[in-house]
Amino acid sequence: MKKINKCVLAYSGGLDTSIIIPWLKENYGCEVIAVSADVGQGDELDGLEEKALKTGASKLYIEDLTDEFVDEYIFPTLKAGAKYEEYLLGTSFARPVIAKRIVEIAKKEGADAIAHGCTGKGNDQVRFELTIKAFAPDMTIIAPWREWDIKSREEEIDYAEAHNIPLKINRETNYSKDKNIWHLSHEGLDLEDTGNEPRYNAPGFLELGVSPEQAPDEPTYVEIDFEQGIPVAVDGVKMKGSDIIRKLNELGGKNGVGLLDIVENRLVGMKCRGVYETPGGAILYAAHDYLETVTLDKETMHMKARLAINFAELVYNGQWFSTLREALSAFVDKTQEMVTGKVRLKLYKGNIIKAGVWSDYSLYSENIATFGESDYNQKDAEGFINLYGLPIKVNALRKQGLLNK
Repeated sequence: MKKINKCVLAYSGGLDTSIIIPWLKENYGCEVIAVSADVGQGDELDGLEEKALKTGASKLYIEDLTDEFVDEYIFPTLKAGAKYEEYLLGTSFARPVIAKRIVEIAKKEGADAIAHGCTGKGNDQVRFELTIKAFAPDMTIIAPWREWDIKSREEEIDYAEAHNIPLKINRETNYSKDKNIWHLSHEGLDLEDTGNEPRYNAPGFLELGVSPEQAPDEPTYVEIDFEQGIPVAVDGVKMKGSDIIRKLNELGGKNGVGLLDIVENRLVGMKCRGVYETPGGAILYAAHDYLETVTLDKETMHMKARLAINFAELVYNGQWFSTLREALSAFVDKTQEMVTGKVRLKLYKGNIIKAGVWSDYSLYSENIATFGESDYNQKDAEGFINLYGLPIKVNALRKQGLLNK
């Protein structure tokens, strides 16, 4: 193995990174500096410093990136309306903000390598490493899952137990999870069989909310204000972006919204099955889409929807720091200049129901659209149809041999 003196590890304290610290020291003989990013995962960071130092790290950085994550990654993606196969990209756009800060710390510490705990089967290895290449193109990257002899999470637990590494999991509930302020993902165990229904009602499975069956019998109404596509207030109370997401996570979780069970197409070529909890995110996407229906013209809306697929693929595939993603964001920002207004939604047993939209920049005119008397001249439609339908009429005449007769 290449001689490494100092390695910075992306450290979550989960199963993978918990065993990577001693593994790096055993196999590379290097100093290990752990970096944990706070992207809103709550109490998962509790006790990490003690654990990291006990397992061999020389120090632990805990970096609060929550507001940067929300303002510079989540909201630009929300404004784009980007979804990857209905997945709201919770893990995807967290990786670049984390990896960018890790590179900064690696440079500060004079490290000659960066390590991560992503598996060789997943997307996150690409997301981490493309970001590292964007900011430290010559940095050595160590990905233990692509090097070691460990073949499964069961063997990881064996390694942890043999090295007296404390874990918060057990073999029976050893789902692979990723949590941040935007979402919580669940993979593995019974979910690997697509014939199994997720255990939404099992104690401890859902963490951000309840199943629709367990939600209240009375609906919850929520109003969200937007300014140029960015949410700025909930129920009339202005707050920063991260607090808006926390508030909507609370309301959405209580009402069982934002659950997604999906078999998605990974970048590395395989299909995988995951369950996602994104209560606040699902509400924001629904509200933002609703507001755009009255503030965007048809051609802009349709083009934006097409480009949203490209935007989502770039984010999912780890290309946040690419020229194309930046160019698409510039397009999105232009489309959002008039996406200002208020949306009311009704949350009820897993459903997000439209309940009203208002905007000073609305393109909707009740006077034009009404079934009652209006200024719209219905006779104008005749000429429009004749011109719009002229190619169809000409083609039909040609087929009948009547075109030039």
